[in-house]
This record gives sequence, C-alpha cells and structure tokens, in this order.
Amino acid sequence: MTSWVVLFTPESGVPSAPPGTDKVVHLALFAALAITGRIAGARTAWLLPALAGYAALSEVLQGLLPIGRSCELLDVAVDVAGALLGWALLSLRPSGASPR
Repeated sequence: MTSWVVLFTPESGVPSAPPGTDKVVHLALFAALAITGRIAGARTAWLLPALAGYAALSEVLQGLLPIGRSCELLDVAVDVAGALLGWALLSLRPSGASPR
C-alpha cells in the first residue's frame, strides 16, 4: 500500500527535494518490494517480472491520471534496478538463512 502512496500522490502533495532524490526513492521502494516479496515466499520467476510490470504500469498511469505527474522511462529503469538490487541483497544472506 505504501508504494501506491509514493507513486500516485498528486504532484501538489510531493515534497520538494534536491534533484535526483526521486530516483533514490524509486530505487529504495522497489528494493523493499523485492525484499519483502522474497521474504513472503514469492518465487523469483514471477516476482521480478511482476515488479517490472508494476514499474511500467505505474509510470504509464502517472502520465495518464490527472495527478500532475509525468511518465518517465528512466523511473522504470530505476525501479527495475531497485527490484534487482533488493533481490540480490537478500541473496547475499548466509545459506540456511534464506527466505522461503
């Protein structure tokens, strides 16, 4: 649910921040989604494609919905990179401590 707030808050509700901060937020958000998905037992075979689809769909919706946000291809790339980062970070856990 938090990702919906982050991705679909109207532009007027998004706090101002230094340039590039939104990319850090996108990276961290999708890393967190991948980590929590893996901990919950989601299989990589569908988790990563689902997160990539969510990234693309969320950007298209940002461009189409009357919320004053724009569709940015770079955000999709950063989202996917964040999902891969989250997946990789959880893969670094010692064996025996892996998620389901």
